[in-house]
Amino acid sequence: MFRLLSKFWESFKEYIILVILLITSLVILSLNQKPAVKKVRSVAFGSFAVITTIVSDVIDISKIKSENNRLRRVNAELMIQINRLREYGVINENLKKLIELKDSLDYPLIPASVVSKALTKSQETITISAGSRDKVRPGMPVITDQGLAGIVYSTSEDFAIIRTLKNFDLKLTVKDERSRIDGIMKWNGEELVVIDVPKTYDVEPGDRVVTSDLSSIVSVPIPVGIITGVSNIETGIFNQVRVKPFVDFASIEYVFVVGIVQSKQKNDLELNFYNRE
Repeated sequence: MFRLLSKFWESFKEYIILVILLITSLVILSLNQKPAVKKVRSVAFGSFAVITTIVSDVIDISKIKSENNRLRRVNAELMIQINRLREYGVINENLKKLIELKDSLDYPLIPASVVSKALTKSQETITISAGSRDKVRPGMPVITDQGLAGIVYSTSEDFAIIRTLKNFDLKLTVKDERSRIDGIMKWNGEELVVIDVPKTYDVEPGDRVVTSDLSSIVSVPIPVGIITGVSNIETGIFNQVRVKPFVDFASIEYVFVVGIVQSKQKNDLELNFYNRE
């Protein structure tokens, strides 16, 4: 024990003597009541207080910065989690609507999600995650909980390409739900229109448009859109009826393919009629 203390003294005696002298000086300085010594003492203690405050502030600022960084990280993580929960909520709401739609129809419905979109001005198409393996065939209607989205154009084993209503090559026979008047609807590059509607027909803005039972493509009544106006053609006896679709094609994510295949003979007759337009 003595040898250990002796070795410690030999190694740190200079520091020990310095600390003892400093403590002794501070004690003597604090006990001395001379005016000059009091002045030095006040300056010394004031300087020590200032230095202590600065060091404390630097340490506090460092802690605050570290805490701010931690809180920002936590906020970012919470933001991602909240947005993920919101996304799950939106998806859940959409799926609930599709399930309700499926339960309300007597037709076989094939669920699918949209995997890609080609939203050009005249040839809008979407690709869905269901194909011939899922019994999807060209000509089948594609719907959402809002209404008709388009028609299956081509299929592979696992995917299908859908021509939306905003596709110049797609024409459908539709009818005014209120007045029961039929007509042919197509996309003209700017809007959906029902063409060659006689001016004497009872068609008004606000009427709902549904697919007609006369159609060879979609013979079941599926909502299409709402009439927004009638374009009066100066010459002739026909009008063009403008239709706003119910489906928002830019935000569409989930669809059902209606498992209906129409008569080929009836389909050929209607296609020949379209080709004359």
